[in-house]
Amino acid sequence: MNLDIFNKNNIELNVARESKNAAIQRAGELLKKNGYVQAEYLEGMEKREQSLTTYVGNGVAIPHGLPEYIPFILKSGLVLLQYPQGIDFGEGNTAYVLIGIAGKDDEHIELLSAIALVCQEEENVNRLKLATSKQEVLQILASGDD
Repeated sequence: MNLDIFNKNNIELNVARESKNAAIQRAGELLKKNGYVQAEYLEGMEKREQSLTTYVGNGVAIPHGLPEYIPFILKSGLVLLQYPQGIDFGEGNTAYVLIGIAGKDDEHIELLSAIALVCQEEENVNRLKLATSKQEVLQILASGDD
C-alpha cells in the first residue's frame, strides 16, 4: 500500500470507547492533521453517516465524505482507528476497526477494494482488532495487495 496514503502516523491503537459520531470525528481530525483533507471534509463524513451507515460488517466501519465534499480532499489518504471495546453503530452493529478514507479522483475506489479484500476475512479483522503495534497493522493491510 502506498505510504503517502497510509503509514504509521495514520494509525491509532487502543482508542477508548466513544460515541459513533466522536469516532467519525476523530478519524476526520486525523485525516486533517496529516494533510489529506480540509476541515470541511469532516462535515461531509458526518452527513454521510446520517444518510447511510458506513458500517460494512465484520466489525468494520469505513467512514468517508459525501461525493460533494471531494473538493475538500487535498490528497488521498486513509487512517485506521482501533477500538478494542467497540463502537455502537446501531442496529446491533459494533465496529472495532474504523478506517477513515479520503480519496482524490478515483483513488478511493482502489483504497476501498484493497481494504475490502483484507476485511472480508474475519481472521484479518480479528488481527487488526488485536494488533498491538502499528507495524503489525501495516503488515495486515499490506496483505490485501498480494
